[in-house]
Amino acid sequence: MAQRNDGSGRAPVAIVRPTTSVTSGPAVTQKLVNASVAFGNLLKGTFGPNGLDKMMYKTSGETAVTNDGAKIVAELLVKHPAAKAFVQLAESQENACGDGVTGCLILASELMREAGRLLEKGLHPLLVVQGYQAALETTLKVLDNRVKRISPTDIDQLILVAKTAMTGTAAESGSEHLARCIVDAAQTVAGESNGVLHVRTEDVRMTKRGVGTLADTALLQGLVLERRFELDRMPRNLPAGKVAVVSCPIAMEQTTRAAEIEISSPDQWVDFMEAEEKILEKKALRVLESGATIVVCAEEIDPRTLHRFVDAGLFVLAGFERAGAEDVALASGGQLVDHLDDLDASTLGSFESMSVEVFEGDDARRERIHLNFGKNSGLATVDVGGGDGVATEEIIRGLYDALCSVTSAMETGEILLGGGSLHIAASLAIKDAAEQHGGRERLAMEAFARALEAIPSVLISNSGNDQLDCLLELRAQHRQGSTDFGVAETGLCEPITEAWASAETLAHGIEAACETACGLLRVDQVISARGD
Repeated sequence: MAQRNDGSGRAPVAIVRPTTSVTSGPAVTQKLVNASVAFGNLLKGTFGPNGLDKMMYKTSGETAVTNDGAKIVAELLVKHPAAKAFVQLAESQENACGDGVTGCLILASELMREAGRLLEKGLHPLLVVQGYQAALETTLKVLDNRVKRISPTDIDQLILVAKTAMTGTAAESGSEHLARCIVDAAQTVAGESNGVLHVRTEDVRMTKRGVGTLADTALLQGLVLERRFELDRMPRNLPAGKVAVVSCPIAMEQTTRAAEIEISSPDQWVDFMEAEEKILEKKALRVLESGATIVVCAEEIDPRTLHRFVDAGLFVLAGFERAGAEDVALASGGQLVDHLDDLDASTLGSFESMSVEVFEGDDARRERIHLNFGKNSGLATVDVGGGDGVATEEIIRGLYDALCSVTSAMETGEILLGGGSLHIAASLAIKDAAEQHGGRERLAMEAFARALEAIPSVLISNSGNDQLDCLLELRAQHRQGSTDFGVAETGLCEPITEAWASAETLAHGIEAACETACGLLRVDQVISARGD
């Protein structure tokens, strides 16, 4: 790109490389809108209870089959700048809420489509932004008025939230049983801090059982550990007892510098061995006298000491990862002891039971340790039954979405009817509010209302029903005061009774979609160094 001073005879001033392309004016809008619409169309077919899956084939030869919006977006190799904005939008929604990514992206895509039509008619981008922001304010007011408040212990309502999040995913086939497992897991790890309820999704672990069916999925109020035993004669079942978690080695510690010990007689060798035995004996007695029945060590344990522990009936896990040892300490309510001198009864955690599950596979023997720490456990594990392939991974993704929705509903205590009922109600409210605006921004508000209707429209379309007839009926029902009507799982306009979603997830998705669209609408030039 160059700039000339007419009549001066001066050479052009080079600002960017000659290969750089600069797109301005209506072409910019068209470029951004086309990319946004294409991104939305890519995900529409996966949305809702009747959405289908995408099969993604990587250059490495790996395949993934999923209808999870976050997974699809994460796997795409996106190059277009507008599409990259949508990828960032998906990441924002996933990090903030853990669910609702597909609906958020579809709404943002429709907002860009509607904005493109207005800009082609000569409407200024800032007027569109103002109209969108006014419509967003009205939408959030409608959302607040429609919120249903629940308590964190309302199990039945939380199960409906979990089932709604799993609808349309691979986990749907066992939704009743799986939803209860998810809700029980969230209840197990819930805790209060400064009078505020907090539920950390990181404290709920999900493991692949590798055998059985989805119906064999079970919740353990504790941890499932898969590792080989140091000694086969260790106990396989233990009743309630105490657990010691140490991060120091229970062995002879090596010096940091190289050292040599000269022994000139057999008696000196015997004395040396006896001194070493006394040190190990002191370490072993320290553990045995603490009263622990399970010992988890993040470092090595001397083989002689290990045999001493097993002879005493202890269950021992040596060479454990430090992160895993911290998990055991958190779940049991004990302390991670850095030095054996600090180990005593007050530092021990407690467990309710320990059992070992053994599977004889074609390749090797699998031993899975079930540590149950009870209702007061700081951790919970959902042991997902079924195979060990991509199908189980897709089920776990569905369970994670359900967990995030349940967690959000528990922390905020606010849920909303699903099935697009909120979007239709907000659309009608925005159209009424637009009548109060005399300026051109009312056109943008009406465009926002049409974009909101895309959510129920996609639900209807994916079910194979007539989109126009159902949408008109939905509008009519809401106009007549039947605000509980929405798009049922069959794709028909019916009262919604069991589809509930977290209000925070829906609100964040709508706000984030509007912000992304408004950000793209403020762009007046696209400068590409690649020249495309």
